[in-house]
Amino acid sequence: MSSQNPPDGGNLKRAVRIANCSGANCDPGIHMLNQACYGDVDVITGDYLAEMNLAQNAEAMRGGSHPGYEPTALEGLTLSLDVIYEKRIKVIINGGALNPRALAERTLQMATERKLELKICYVSGDDLIDTVLEQLSSGNGFLNPLDGETYVSQQHTRFLENPQKAIVSAHAYLGARAIRKGLEEGADIIICGRVSDASPVIGAAQWWYGWPDTAYDELAGALVAGHLIECSTYSTGANFAGFDKYPIEDLLDLGLPIAEIDARGHCIVTKAATLPGIVTRDVIICQLLYELQGNIYLNSDVKADISNISVEQESENRVSITGVKGYPPPPTTKLAIYYRGGFQCEWKMNATGSATERKYQLQEAQVRTKLKQLGVSEDFETLEFQRCGIPEPDPQTQLASTTYLRIFAQAKEQATLGQLIKVITYFFMQHYSGMHLSLDIRTARPIPYLAYYPALVSQSMISERVTFLPSSLTIAAGHPPIYAPLLPREDYDPREPSSLSSFGSTRAVPLGDVALARSGDKGANINIGIFVRHASEWPWLRIFLTKDRLKWLMAEDWRDEYVIERVEFEKIWAVHFVIYGPLGRGVSSSARLDSLGKGFADFIRARVVDVPEQFL
Repeated sequence: MSSQNPPDGGNLKRAVRIANCSGANCDPGIHMLNQACYGDVDVITGDYLAEMNLAQNAEAMRGGSHPGYEPTALEGLTLSLDVIYEKRIKVIINGGALNPRALAERTLQMATERKLELKICYVSGDDLIDTVLEQLSSGNGFLNPLDGETYVSQQHTRFLENPQKAIVSAHAYLGARAIRKGLEEGADIIICGRVSDASPVIGAAQWWYGWPDTAYDELAGALVAGHLIECSTYSTGANFAGFDKYPIEDLLDLGLPIAEIDARGHCIVTKAATLPGIVTRDVIICQLLYELQGNIYLNSDVKADISNISVEQESENRVSITGVKGYPPPPTTKLAIYYRGGFQCEWKMNATGSATERKYQLQEAQVRTKLKQLGVSEDFETLEFQRCGIPEPDPQTQLASTTYLRIFAQAKEQATLGQLIKVITYFFMQHYSGMHLSLDIRTARPIPYLAYYPALVSQSMISERVTFLPSSLTIAAGHPPIYAPLLPREDYDPREPSSLSSFGSTRAVPLGDVALARSGDKGANINIGIFVRHASEWPWLRIFLTKDRLKWLMAEDWRDEYVIERVEFEKIWAVHFVIYGPLGRGVSSSARLDSLGKGFADFIRARVVDVPEQFL
């Protein structure tokens, strides 16, 4: 669909169509080709970076076992380059990861070999490890935590004792400025490192319409559009709490989403008509609520207030999003620091049938008693005995009656974990009745792990730029013209609450019978958005879902050291919470089995609550 530049009057004629081709480095390259062939799009964007990729690959790249960029990004370009050239589609991806120049060079090599005249460039400036180490060495305690002092434990900051030895990577989340500069100079393919997930979409939309840096409402709309499509198939039916209402055949091999963004920044999320998937109001609200920090969505270029966001089904597989308000960006951006945290291991063992809890109590007592006798109990930073599952009563198969105990441990020294495994094997033949386990015990071997510290860094410390190949022409991206300070996050229980008894008689059912939800991780924290599908149910939900109610819903998983923040989204009938603390130091070092917090929403929806019968 696209031409080398926006069509004459393009900002007046039609919306720009921006596709997503990846939400993680596991997404295969065929998605890029499918969007190019079937999506009828102007721009293809792709997000390949979770908060863990850069750190893991930094260690491997130093050891010469990783190229620094994401191989699936190269796969997508290899498959799609000819179609991209033929249709003059722009491509903006962050698959360059640690080494965007190398991926840009490989792409240029392919284009040259195929005689495709494509302008290729890469974005840099996100790697701040030298700056961070220099600042810390000079005694400048500039690493302010991302969430202020809401939840920062001593474990979170231990790496500051010896940052030169501990820190593995430090990457700032860049905005859209360098991307837009590249497009303005005629770039066809832009390879990025750690830009914010939505930045490729913002940059594409800003270039298409020529929005100034102060077009905050429009930029904020593009930011939300980018948020909605950056997670691969999450906007076309994946990770969807309401999936069970659809035939399984409709959810196989889903196509990826497309955002149509108009000149006002309003967007419609859709998909290629020939690719499988479902794009409904419920699906899009689930994705909208995913990994939020509240009602303000931050980016290096704009701050989006989504308090009054509206999501409506326009037609089949077309959902419109309006009501986003934009403001100047904050003077800081996110800085993801990974550091060597120590060593970890885990051991799993199964139990079947009766007295399961007693069996696990015996196993835990054996291990803890012996570790104490050996004098190493205090050497563990984490030692948890996690019970996973409940045996089915009157089981019809052995598997239906089987659960497992997960022993998870972390320590500064590898030898400490070696002691744990010795203790477990010491008691191996003193096991409880019916103990069994997989013969694959690779997870029991201690391995080094990386821990995560999300910080804030001043945008003035970042030198964002775009470089064209093969000329090495480099253009500085500059900085936003205006900043606005970050205000305290909104946090409130229901305003003007009324009695739940006013909704009449109730029935005890799972919360999921009346509400959908989506949850995810924000470093150490879990976010969850819960919403109802009918306006008549909203007054009940907003009154019912207080902060104390969420603590009750978490039940034995709640800890007094956690902190909860709560906001409401009235126009989409949703309540949103951030729970600070459950994931420890983040996904790479979390002791939680669900280290990404994705299953938390399904747990909360499974809790039995009193729901007014009129809604059932």
